[in-house]
Amino acid sequence: MSSNGAGNPDHLAWEATTVRERPALYGVAGQGIPVLFLHGWALGQHAYKRPLKRLVQLGCRVFAPALPGFGGTADLPDEELSLPGYARWVEEFVHAMGVGEPLIVVGHSFGGGVSIQFAHDFPRRVRSLVLVNSIGGATWSTSGSKVRRLAERPLWDWGLHFPSDLLPFPQLTKVLPVVLEDAVPNLVRNPRAMWRVGSMARKADLTAELEDLKRRKLPVVVLWGERDRIIPKESFDALCAAIGSQGEVVSGNHSWLLADPDAFGEVMTNVVSVASVARSLETKAKRRRGLLGLVRMRPRALASMAGARPGDEKTAEEEEAEQAGTS
Repeated sequence: MSSNGAGNPDHLAWEATTVRERPALYGVAGQGIPVLFLHGWALGQHAYKRPLKRLVQLGCRVFAPALPGFGGTADLPDEELSLPGYARWVEEFVHAMGVGEPLIVVGHSFGGGVSIQFAHDFPRRVRSLVLVNSIGGATWSTSGSKVRRLAERPLWDWGLHFPSDLLPFPQLTKVLPVVLEDAVPNLVRNPRAMWRVGSMARKADLTAELEDLKRRKLPVVVLWGERDRIIPKESFDALCAAIGSQGEVVSGNHSWLLADPDAFGEVMTNVVSVASVARSLETKAKRRRGLLGLVRMRPRALASMAGARPGDEKTAEEEEAEQAGTS
């Protein structure tokens, strides 16, 4: 199934597939280096149309699935409802898309947590990782030597900041329609999934997984909006400490990329450029290895590949033996 966007190469086409024999919806557009985008809590693939368009314009083939429980994609079974369970679903989705090379993986908010787990559990699938106001730092606040975890944060405090952080009021007329396009149907269709995933996000601590990615030398970029009150700065700092490098602070709140897709495109330009260079070098190395393999092949094998019958081409040793026999 496909819908709007098919006539414009910049616009995502909305498609349906099956993962684990259950329905999954996703957006896809563009050509070039593959990018997997994983959305945040309460949202879906539709809300990110403008920032994803910037990725297409950078020369990317973008895949943006609605994660299980959102956007019409079937829920995960209860026994799979965990970040590793979401990561396994993402692996099966990527397989269903037929993507045969490593991806740039971008995750926003809850999608950032899924991205970390996916990169950790399926390292061959990921070329680089971009975390946008991601969960997983697990730190709410620090005071001297005392560290308070996000799981300790009262729900009323989350709720106090959630509306203003999800909807940047200066750009409300632009952002509100796309947020409502996903959030309202998600809430009506599957309120249980909204609650369960929200609880999972509050408790997620992925610093150990990020430390492991650091040891593997996976390129990781961490972005955070300076006015984000859903993911506090202490949590962002914990993510940066785990990967052993500074993140990048941008202007905006938790959903800054919805309000300012151009800023998102600017940040992603360098990520895509570096990944494209690495991809080009890998392609050249594979060709070089292929040529070396041909050079090392036996003459008869080369003759066979060229269409000659076995025996039409003789080795130097065989020619010398024939000459010795006739002399």
